[in-house]
Amino acid sequence: MLTIICDTPGTLSAIEREKPVRGEGEVLLKLRRIGICGTDLHIFAGKQPYLSYPRVMGHELAATVEEAPAGSPLAPGDLVSVIPYISCGHCSACLKGRTNCCRNLGVLGVHRDGGMAEFICLPEPFVLKAQGLSLDQAAMVEFLAIGAHAVARAGTAGGDRVLVAGAGPIGAAVAIFARIAGAQVTMIDGREDRLAFARAHLAIASTVGLGPGDTDELARLTGGDFFDAVFDATGNPQAIERGFGFVAHGGTYVLVSIVAGDITFADPEFHKRETALLGSRNATRDDFERVMAAIRAGEVPDALVTHRLRLSEVPEKFATLSEPGAGVVKALVDVA
Repeated sequence: MLTIICDTPGTLSAIEREKPVRGEGEVLLKLRRIGICGTDLHIFAGKQPYLSYPRVMGHELAATVEEAPAGSPLAPGDLVSVIPYISCGHCSACLKGRTNCCRNLGVLGVHRDGGMAEFICLPEPFVLKAQGLSLDQAAMVEFLAIGAHAVARAGTAGGDRVLVAGAGPIGAAVAIFARIAGAQVTMIDGREDRLAFARAHLAIASTVGLGPGDTDELARLTGGDFFDAVFDATGNPQAIERGFGFVAHGGTYVLVSIVAGDITFADPEFHKRETALLGSRNATRDDFERVMAAIRAGEVPDALVTHRLRLSEVPEKFATLSEPGAGVVKALVDVA
């Protein structure tokens, strides 16, 4: 089967591997769509802190079932979405239902080879029926679930004033589910094309361009109070540190993105505001189910996919996806 492997940072190869054989309790899946996200771009750039090379990327996966265990609710031909966070089920986090931050977590495409191939075998509990969704929608459940999980972590509710820093796919996912929760959402980013996309397709009324006067504009939008919840989806250490200043007194700061480094903040301001600081990692099965329900209800915009390429084109075209001029919001790989 055709497989795309990241040999070293900046180098992708198309290779042939044997089609996997299903083990006990596993489902054999035929990949149909693969979403490209910031994690994949960071792997390609050599900036992913949890990864060793070579690695098969790909964790935003839509597939159809080829083979399933006897007695499984899954049947050949079923459209499925994949939970790519393979948790152990027995550590303290898993026993508390927080499988997204399992102590022994193996994320597809990061800690173990992912789905940028024609077939993959996975344990049945990590394969979800995606009835009522299209192939494109099933491939986008994972990144949307990251946004849904972050919003749930913050306890965002109707009337809250929310700032999302970073208008890429994860920021878009946060904005979508904050808006579904009834929040008043503002987005800030350095790219006007992404802010224009948010206004046009995500129903985000307030956007602020990064630059001189942006703090004054954020203050104006909130009457000087700033935001009940701030979500960082920038992946930029300086932006994360700056974001502490945008949290209202009594507010919450959620770090959705991850950076390879230390983050510092002014302790007197942190205490004066009694800021709640939260990390948000991955998503749970409940988040996936919530996202699929929202898609079926028509609450998630259809315009998120901006670029497509074929699996065989990935080595040649992948690098272009990170170019600002390309205008990529969400790229999908079609697997023939």
